[in-house]
This record gives sequence, structure tokens and C-alpha cells, in this order.
Amino acid sequence: MSIPRILNKKNRILLKELTKTDFKLRYQGSALGYLWALLRPLMMFAILYVVFAKLLKIGNDIPHYPVYLLTGTTMWSFFTECTSQGIQAIVQRGDLLRKIAFPKYIVVVSATLTAVINMLINLVVIVIFALINGVTPSLSWLLVPISLVELYALSLGLAFFLGAHNVKYRDVTSIWDVLVQALFYAVPIIYPVSMVANTSALAAKVILMNPIAQAIQDIRFNLITTESMTSWNFLGEPWLCIIPIVIVLVALVIGALTFRRKSKFFAEEV
Repeated sequence: MSIPRILNKKNRILLKELTKTDFKLRYQGSALGYLWALLRPLMMFAILYVVFAKLLKIGNDIPHYPVYLLTGTTMWSFFTECTSQGIQAIVQRGDLLRKIAFPKYIVVVSATLTAVINMLINLVVIVIFALINGVTPSLSWLLVPISLVELYALSLGLAFFLGAHNVKYRDVTSIWDVLVQALFYAVPIIYPVSMVANTSALAAKVILMNPIAQAIQDIRFNLITTESMTSWNFLGEPWLCIIPIVIVLVALVIGALTFRRKSKFFAEEV
């Protein structure tokens, strides 16, 4: 997976066409079509908001909590969609892999880019919702793309690694679905990190060293409120703040190397 091959014009064209095809096929046959890109995270947000904000009174001490929660659910949906689609991409495109010779990574990247498109559409909704909710625009909004790239890099690394193993062992998809359900409660989507910190500072630090939590909290900090607890304003030690970034880089490198090594056998195993 060398740089020249990645930047090859034919590969870029193929990546573009596969991404367009994946995005169209995902909503083909549904009555609401592309609206599901907006409705899915919004429905998840509505359910969580009613249960946890209205009934359990979680988040009352957080400024603009509805926007805070919507941002968390949208970013979580992006992560889960990106990884799930990326993991299944090679198996779903097996017929294409057997007929045409081209770099296999394009299939995974195209599947994850459809999740990026959905996320960008929902990001526009978040910004509009934030403005309606009284959030004041600031220059810190320009830092949000950095966290989005970090979250995408982690998702892509996991998609490469797990997707490469899923070709031979189809149980990987089912196992990942279960792990994602458990991971949802380990990431501060619903609850604020401050709630955990009041009980255990150590537990809060562990949560913030999770790159998913770190990225989401950074987005909330830069987009919604500076009262959001992040690794940069809570962990204290600079080297601890770098751990999530190191995890992302390691996941991406290991995922890419594993995918490259196993891609030689995809056509036989798929």
C-alpha cells in the first residue's frame, strides 16, 4: 500500500465511483431514502434525551445539554457505521474482487467514506441546532475537523484490521457488534465525564484516554461549551494527553499492515 499507488489517478477514480455507489445502494429501496442519513442519529438522540435527560435528569448541569447529547450520538453513530461498514466491505464486494485486479484497500476506504458523508450531513444539523440553542460561534469551531480526522483514522484502522480477519472468520462481525454495545456505555455519550470524576478520578482519566471519548469530548469542548471535560484540561500530565493519539496511530498502522498482508488471499477466501 505504497504512497504512489494510493495517489494513482485510476485508484482515485475507482474510489470515487465506489463511494458514490455505496452511498446510493445503502438507501436504495427505502421509502425515505437519503433522509435516513439524518433520521437515524436524530431518532437515537430523541430516545436518549427523553430517557436520560427528562426522566433521569442527567445533564442538568451541562450548558446546552441537548446539543451536547446530539453531538455525542452523531459522533458515536459515525464511529459505529464507519467500522461496521468497513469490516464487512471485503465480503460484500467479493464478486468484484474476483473479477477485477485493483488495490483491495479501496473497497474498505469507499465503505467508510459513505459514513463520512453521513456524518458531514449530520454535522450541519448539529451546527444549526447549536445556533438555535444559543451556542455562540467561535474560532474554536475550526479545530473540530482535527478531532473528526482522528476519529476517522481510528475507525479506518479498526476496519482494516477486523475486516481483514472477517474475510476468513465471519464471526468477527458478530463479535464486534457485541463489543460496540458494551463500548457505548464506556464512552461518555449520555453521561458527562464530570459525573464519573465525582466518584472516581482514576476512572475518569481512563475514560478520557480512550481515543473515542477523547475525540468526542474535544469536539464538544470546541463546538459547544468549554465546560466539557477533556483529556487536555483534566489529565494534567502532557504525556497522558498524548496516549489517545498514540493509540489511534498504532491502530491505523497495525490495521493497514495486517490488511496488506492478508489481502493477497482475499480472492480465495471471500
